Amino acid sequence: MAKNAETIWVNCLSIIKDIVEWQHFKTWFEPIKPLELKDNVLLIQVPSQFFFEYLEEHYVNLLAKTLKRELGKEARLEYRILVDSGNGNSRSGSMDVPASHMKTYNNNEMNFPLVIDNPVKNPFVIPGLKKMQIDPQLNPIYTFDAFVEGDCNRVARRAGKTVAEKPGNNSFNPLVIYGGVGLGKTHLAQAIGNEVKRQHPGKVVLYVSSEKFINQFQDHSRNNAINDFIHFYQLIDVLIIDDVQFFNRAERSQDAFFAIFNHLHQSGKQLVLTSDKAPKDLDGMQERLLSRFRWGLSADLQIPDYEVRIEILEKKMKNDGLEMPRDVVKYVAYNINTNVRELEGALISLLAQSSLNKKEIDVELAKKVLRNFVKTSSKEITIDAIQKMVCEYFDVSYDKLLHKTRKREIVQARQITMYLAKAFTKNSLKNIGEHFGGRDHTTVIHSCQTVKDLMDTDSFFRENVMELTQKVQLAAM
Repeated sequence: MAKNAETIWVNCLSIIKDIVEWQHFKTWFEPIKPLELKDNVLLIQVPSQFFFEYLEEHYVNLLAKTLKRELGKEARLEYRILVDSGNGNSRSGSMDVPASHMKTYNNNEMNFPLVIDNPVKNPFVIPGLKKMQIDPQLNPIYTFDAFVEGDCNRVARRAGKTVAEKPGNNSFNPLVIYGGVGLGKTHLAQAIGNEVKRQHPGKVVLYVSSEKFINQFQDHSRNNAINDFIHFYQLIDVLIIDDVQFFNRAERSQDAFFAIFNHLHQSGKQLVLTSDKAPKDLDGMQERLLSRFRWGLSADLQIPDYEVRIEILEKKMKNDGLEMPRDVVKYVAYNINTNVRELEGALISLLAQSSLNKKEIDVELAKKVLRNFVKTSSKEITIDAIQKMVCEYFDVSYDKLLHKTRKREIVQARQITMYLAKAFTKNSLKNIGEHFGGRDHTTVIHSCQTVKDLMDTDSFFRENVMELTQKVQLAAM
């Protein structure tokens, strides 16, 4: 039976398939096309210059063995490399596969030097600097020090620190950071880039949004310069791509990113990606890309809890040289519980209103400003709900709150509960008293006045009442 290029290559692939990992087989062998078999020389076509170099570096011995098994020890392999020169032409080079399995080149048979003819264009060049001095596109204010750690983000932040310390040489490659709007994905991703530049000044770092990546790809595609585009990105040591979910509407850009991802990952380079969803929930993304996203670590950012929100506000104020009463900070932190971006926006608006209207910052001003950030709600708070909050806050049982006792902690908890019930419910004093074991309205009046007096004289007591007040406000939203 006469041998032809396709038959020989199919036989080679059947051997290779059992030797290399499935993902590597899909990436590096399936794209190869057999073109011609002549005098024990198999001509194959590979997609790019980089593809040829990768095969040469990692799989030349495997190719040599399988080809010699099919064609004998005189077998040789010739590559036709597709080089995007702008006119659609391709050129071919050849590579000998000797019996020693070591690769040698026959310079007399080389039809062209195995380099790209035109220099790779750098879309992020710093004017006046050398080619590899690429502008990382990082905002210097995004640092780990400015990123407050809490239960909501601890895994992602610590993984980011590990990546920054050992880019490409860690278990988190790629690191996928995902979460809702305004939770700090961009901040953390750029903090990684800034920390890499600080610890490893020689590393080439680049931050780019997926939309900019797609636009660049489309521009290069129109100019028949896709290879330039891909080769540029293959120069990066730490590539940070923001909002990868937008790749879902750009199939060809996904193809380009796939090639870039493979090269960087195989070369020990670091990838950091952000997304609004976990990789498993991304729609419109190629499965081969999603499988690669799962190679490393996916870490989510959640809505920060109350304590973290306070720390975020205080750190923002300290960095900007601002001051604000503690009770106002707590009020803002309690009432803005959506994301960090709105939290900082509320702070800026509050300071602006104070400055423009020449008013002192207090809780009343905060209430007015926060109307633009917090949706009003008709949800009615009940006495029972307030009683439950106070019991949980002071770790007091509901029964003790109702019983007669002289214990100071129980008495104060009951008085605070009555005070809050009067402030946040439409119940009469008589109804409030009935909810506390049948006490009369005079007891409620006395309790409310006692709370007001203690708030003026006892700072610790006042702080407890403020925190409970904000809890009730939050429950009513």
